[in-house]
Amino acid sequence: MPDISLIATLALMVIKVLVITMILFMLPLPLTYVERKVAGHIQVRLGPWRVGPHGLLQPFADMIKLILKEDIVPDKADKFLFKLAPFMAMIPAFAVYAAIPFGDKWTIPFLDRQVSLYITDMNVGILYVLAISGLGVYGLIFGGWSSNSKYALIGGLRSSAQMISYEIAVSFSAIGVVLLSKSLSLVEIVKHQGGTILHWNFFYLPVGPVWFFIFLIGATAEINRVPFDLPEDEGTLGAGFHTEYSGMRFAFFMLSEYVAMVTVSVMSVVLFFGGWNAPFNIPFVPPILWFIGKVILFIYFFMWLRFTLPRYRYDQLMTIGWKILIPVSLVNLIITGLMKI
Repeated sequence: MPDISLIATLALMVIKVLVITMILFMLPLPLTYVERKVAGHIQVRLGPWRVGPHGLLQPFADMIKLILKEDIVPDKADKFLFKLAPFMAMIPAFAVYAAIPFGDKWTIPFLDRQVSLYITDMNVGILYVLAISGLGVYGLIFGGWSSNSKYALIGGLRSSAQMISYEIAVSFSAIGVVLLSKSLSLVEIVKHQGGTILHWNFFYLPVGPVWFFIFLIGATAEINRVPFDLPEDEGTLGAGFHTEYSGMRFAFFMLSEYVAMVTVSVMSVVLFFGGWNAPFNIPFVPPILWFIGKVILFIYFFMWLRFTLPRYRYDQLMTIGWKILIPVSLVNLIITGLMKI
């Protein structure tokens, strides 16, 4: 006779995976609308306004347009890799959420059963997130190379160089968090920051803020957001690595970019700003709302950044990665180690 508890655990895990996947697939709808509205207000205009009240239906119009658009494959492209590349960019962006915790425990009403608000608590969760998220760059490289376009190829090469340059600094910042929390588990890292706001890793002075800004700059470069969106660089490369893509394959690239932005926001909250822990003891606010609120602030920050800062030149991008972030990371790592002895 099968173990009922094992079946229930597996069924619950499948439900969690389906719920998170559906949420991630739907995220671009509100995020594209909000980003356009943010851009509009920063540039002193209204943003989307015509399709639906206040332009609320504009994302749905865009989705229908992308679904109905012709899927064009260039005649001289490597057709297999060309079709595979969007999925190689999208799947790692989704897979990292297997280890990301959104909360600790939640009691299901009427069932009196506690459920953890994460799929699994990996004892090497931070390594898993870094490893899986790093695989997404292969989709960009294959998409650029397989298109048989010079613009797309340059964009793919830029994405690979950018990933190599900034992955090192991001990894150092993760090492710094591990030294502070003494655990590789993301759940344990959040629990270590329990208590007041002063227990958050960001406020572990003087090294906490340095690790955060290293992580923020490196992660922004890894997800190709302004001012580090050199693999796309519409001003000189057309659209970079996805120049030749259209229809749903183009939508998959955009989906992976938005999910990656949310992932960086979530990881910033988990690693440095206490996760679901409240900054102050306010008992009537559920922990999950604190988590969502912090993530929303970071998402807004990335949108605000996009329409405020100009794009760096490529030599400046490399200089920041190799000559600034890595030396600062090494010095901060030594200081962190001495403080934790």
